[in-house]
Amino acid sequence: MNTKRGISLKLGIMLLAGLLAFGNASAQKSTRADKDDKTKTKQAQAVSKEVYERIQKAQEMVDEENYTGALKSLNSLYNPDKLTEYEQANVLNYLGFVHYNMESMPQAISTYQKLLAIPSLEPQMAKQTTFTMAQLLTVEERYREALTTIDKWFILETNPAPQPYILKAQIHYHLNEYQSMVGPIEQAMQVARNRDQPVKEDWWGLLNFAYFTLENYTKVRDIQKILLETWPKKRYWLSLAGAFTELGQDEKLIYAYDAAFTQDMLEKGTEFVTMAQLYLQAEVPYKAAKLLQEKIEAGIVVKNEKNYRLLSQSWMLAMEDSKAIPALISAAGLAEDGEVDARLANSYLNVGEYGDCVTSANTAIRKGGLKSPDNIQISLGMCLYNLRRYSEAKKSFREAAKTPRSQRTSGQWIRVIDAEIERNRQIRLAEEAAQKKRKEIDERKAKSGRA
Repeated sequence: MNTKRGISLKLGIMLLAGLLAFGNASAQKSTRADKDDKTKTKQAQAVSKEVYERIQKAQEMVDEENYTGALKSLNSLYNPDKLTEYEQANVLNYLGFVHYNMESMPQAISTYQKLLAIPSLEPQMAKQTTFTMAQLLTVEERYREALTTIDKWFILETNPAPQPYILKAQIHYHLNEYQSMVGPIEQAMQVARNRDQPVKEDWWGLLNFAYFTLENYTKVRDIQKILLETWPKKRYWLSLAGAFTELGQDEKLIYAYDAAFTQDMLEKGTEFVTMAQLYLQAEVPYKAAKLLQEKIEAGIVVKNEKNYRLLSQSWMLAMEDSKAIPALISAAGLAEDGEVDARLANSYLNVGEYGDCVTSANTAIRKGGLKSPDNIQISLGMCLYNLRRYSEAKKSFREAAKTPRSQRTSGQWIRVIDAEIERNRQIRLAEEAAQKKRKEIDERKAKSGRA
């Protein structure tokens, strides 16, 4: 998960820039008051012209990215014995900003701590600096201190915007306090709604993570639906599918995947394989077969034994044995055991390709590793029977009969073959007798003609 470091840094820049603007405005106001020689402000709330000009000079150095020069100038200016508390606050504010730009976060934090320790610090500056401190402590991975600091800020701020609540949730995330994330995020969302501001997508994502970690899959499901309504993205469809799985709502799983597929959001071969499996579960094997066939031919789904098996199974369940055969041939060529060859033999049997059936069945037997070797012997016997190779067929059925569950079926087939053999013998004998009788008649006719 994103640590939100980039977001925290951006917010820090905005707040620090706000502090600078606040300081500049106060200094400029004080200078104008001195020039006009009108009402004198209290000493505690005034910045002398010298201090203001030196801060301005440091600001120019910052603009030129001369941070070392700005740091040196401000350090020489900062002297608690010579500056009022208000002047100290402005100098420390700029010093913290320079350290921040130099990516010296510990020094920036230390400087802001000194700023917050000033007794007469104006409430607005105290509030802004406290929030900046919370962000910097988060960036520095000092999460427990960051949490304490952001809680102090919430005491100072009577009307918080949504973002500070999100920052607090992020801090809880880093502390692995997932249950504590929920409240701040939902508060941020409510504040945004009250102010007619949009609830951001990444807030929902953060809340979704919290509920997922807490294994509250009902909430995860509901959040994914909200995300899909506003930001329809592939990952949200897949997350919704995952939520359905965790909730045991497998019958709804296909709808999430099918929606992503319909919107052309599926890209990976594994995703299309999952989609095909879901079609099979939903008893629409033809769609599963068409999808797999297309993606295998396009090179998106890997051409391995497992996927070819799934393709052949889909075609067979769709009662399309002839279309299953090419997939089975490919799978059989990759398989070490004879299971796929056995399926191929059965497909050949179903489409009446008995010679190929015999070849595949024998290959399956030779490879071995069969879950039900008696079944392939029965298939082989049936193909041999249809090729009128009765002796070999009976041999296969006898082999199958060695397994008790196949004895009855094998016995029936053997009786059919024996009956067929006997019938053929009777037909042959009848034909031989008919031929003999005709021959005798022809011979008598021939003798009568001679007489």
